[in-house]
Amino acid sequence: MLKRRGSHLLRAIVVGSIATALPVSAQTPAPAPAPPPHEHPADVPRPETTAAQHEHTVAASTLFPAREASGTAWLPDRTPMYGFHRQHGPWEVMLHGNTFVQYLNEGGEEHRRGHQAGSINWFMGMARRPLGRGQVGVRGMASLEPWTISGCGYPVLLATGEVCDGDSIHDRQHPHDLFMEAAVEYDRPLISSLRWRLYGGPVGEPALGPAAFPHRLSAMPNLVAPIAHHWLDATHITFGVVTASLYGSRWKGEASVFNGREPDERRTDFDLAPLDSYSGRIWLLPTDRLALQVSAGRLEEAEGRPGGGPREDVVRITSSATYHAAFGPGGFWATTVAWGANRETHEVTHAMTAETMATADGANTWFGRLEIAGKTAHDLHVHESDDVFTVGRVQGGYVRYLSARRGVQPGVGLSVSASLVPAALEARYGGRVVPGFGIFMTVRPAAHDMRSAAAPAIPDPHAGHVMPSTPVSPAAP
Repeated sequence: MLKRRGSHLLRAIVVGSIATALPVSAQTPAPAPAPPPHEHPADVPRPETTAAQHEHTVAASTLFPAREASGTAWLPDRTPMYGFHRQHGPWEVMLHGNTFVQYLNEGGEEHRRGHQAGSINWFMGMARRPLGRGQVGVRGMASLEPWTISGCGYPVLLATGEVCDGDSIHDRQHPHDLFMEAAVEYDRPLISSLRWRLYGGPVGEPALGPAAFPHRLSAMPNLVAPIAHHWLDATHITFGVVTASLYGSRWKGEASVFNGREPDERRTDFDLAPLDSYSGRIWLLPTDRLALQVSAGRLEEAEGRPGGGPREDVVRITSSATYHAAFGPGGFWATTVAWGANRETHEVTHAMTAETMATADGANTWFGRLEIAGKTAHDLHVHESDDVFTVGRVQGGYVRYLSARRGVQPGVGLSVSASLVPAALEARYGGRVVPGFGIFMTVRPAAHDMRSAAAPAIPDPHAGHVMPSTPVSPAAP
């Protein structure tokens, strides 16, 4: 019964997206208007004179639309890029990353609370080049967290998921694997404005859930993972995936086959297994500020059990909306609201995340996150119960980003949180409202937009992004 329901839901999503989109392309309407070019404020020097903030060489037409995020996920078209952009012969290269050096302290009862110093980090590189009528690309992503996060993870009350030291992880967020992505991709036009794409590799992200939290602009200044991670985007590190996409300028339908098993606690190897899980996802970008998605998938043997017991299958459904807006001379606001549901053998649980960040000048940045989740007694290590507990977490923080040097921008920040539990868990957590805090330093590439109003614009191959027709000179080293 579980397998039939998951299969019917997935088939409806994938077939529905293609069936509703193909007639649109067959009518050959006027193309959707391209997103308005981003303009540098009048009081900010042009890219040639701001080398520290614009460490890049922009080609006449980029192969990296602003909407692209983790795997094959999308963000709104109005998304600034934090990274390095280079042209090496026919190859266009992008480098991204985010690093925190932090101290986290979570309060509560002695078996739940924790404190830890460490480093949360990830680094990503992508390269693309034209090939015939299409383009080919390679992608890689890595993290040093197997060595910079000690034990089974960093302390985050109410975080759950995966297994470590023979037991399920609770009240901690597990570290990322060394290999977060190793994939190739091929993209080319089909007919008119319709395009198709293949993506896959030994490590990647299937078409399931919103863009992964490290890649969401609404979460970028926030150092910790959401407690709803395993209801939304936990498959962002999948050891074995193939995704096929069909898309236009404002929509995309995609389907994946992949290995849905969670990685084991050995964070430096490849946890390869059969590609026996599947998912489908529909994207809609009605404006350049908004990205909507709905997705579903069946994950075979996804959840590990303590002591090596039988693994649990999961049917996951997600939906999300991400909104980006620029304001003032240097302001930007990014917000994501996402919901997910996991159906396992004996219960269905739900989780919701609402997160936001805002900056008025690019230097002073505020962020926040509100979450509600239904977590099983097993997830929370409450062995004498079979209940599902509704828990919550509120977090907020501030980052002061300093002046960029050679395209790299450091910052210092503070985060405070309150974890909320029902009366039945009060004794186990030392109260119904449990405080926590974190202090950190961070380093990331400086921001730049890959669009400019300095020259007439030409469409890129994806018909949803605009580049200047005159290349910008390389920034000084």
